[in-house]
Amino acid sequence: MGGTAGAGRGAAERPILRVLNGEALSPPPAWMMRQAGRYLPEYRSVRAEAGSFLDLCYNPDFATEVTLQPIRRFAFEAAILFSDILVVPHALGQDVRFVEGEGPRLDPMAGRAEFEALVEAGDPRIMGHLNPVFETVGRLRAELPSETTLLGFCGAPWTVASYMIGGRGTPDLAPARALAARDPALLDALIDRLVAVSTEYLVRQFEAGADAVQIFESHAGSLPDVPAGEPGDALTRWSFGPIARMVSGIRARVPGARIIVFARGSGLDGHARVAEETGADAVGVDWAVDLKALRARLPASVVTQGNLHPETLIAGGAALDAAVDAIREATDGTPHIFNLGHGITPQTPIAHVERMLARLRG
Repeated sequence: MGGTAGAGRGAAERPILRVLNGEALSPPPAWMMRQAGRYLPEYRSVRAEAGSFLDLCYNPDFATEVTLQPIRRFAFEAAILFSDILVVPHALGQDVRFVEGEGPRLDPMAGRAEFEALVEAGDPRIMGHLNPVFETVGRLRAELPSETTLLGFCGAPWTVASYMIGGRGTPDLAPARALAARDPALLDALIDRLVAVSTEYLVRQFEAGADAVQIFESHAGSLPDVPAGEPGDALTRWSFGPIARMVSGIRARVPGARIIVFARGSGLDGHARVAEETGADAVGVDWAVDLKALRARLPASVVTQGNLHPETLIAGGAALDAAVDAIREATDGTPHIFNLGHGITPQTPIAHVERMLARLRG
């Protein structure tokens, strides 16, 4: 089954799709990573009712509701599907659970035995497991305002692999980096499987009603060194190369698919390589990158997204106003989507989000 990205009621007028098609809008449209989350009291209420975090992700009623909450409150120009990048390893048969106050925990994939126990790419059980996600996407497209872009997403293969290998997020991803050093072929095999499964996962999101998708390479700053004698640099071999295969595979089945790639921690040079090396339509920019310097290195047609520091949003006041203005100035006349340079944090005051949007739109 194929599809065409952005098809459907009012798609041509959706501001974020216009930007992803290369149009520079003033003011730029906005959304926030993690915009459905714990800073909202209505989210906390649904989260308590849902029980576990995975129950929230897999229940279309709950997932639809929390995705819509920030749209109702702030009228963001995009809604992003409420889910988690770790539903993919969960669908592959790895045990995934979320510990309150500590985050995700997985049974670590320490070697080849654990890899061989995973479900093979193409097994219908994988997408069957993820069917509730696709149902949520369909419900969202039916319930969102016609002008609101619906974003699907997944984790990039390296980022997801690092959790699968380590069993949790670690500061330097030492378990995944160690596996790359002792058995790079095994890491390649795991990433290959994640490329295949994640490509199909995003295609199904497009078919269910997503207008565009974002691929989160949240751990681009902690890639392992390529062992001596092995081909490729780390960004190409384990990040941008696999993402490029995903992008190509998606567009083979969804012509015109609009894809954002967020390579957090890859630095100015890494961000400058994203669009050319992956084929992405838009470069998600983390808060550590000088946005003006990045725009100077990119063709005017390349779309950028980000990079307000989440802590500046917490601070609010004149500092927030100045930061919003600086992003507007750095991206003036170029296609840009206003966003944070990482996810919004639970302690962010709602009033500061309101102020940010008033400054942006006013």
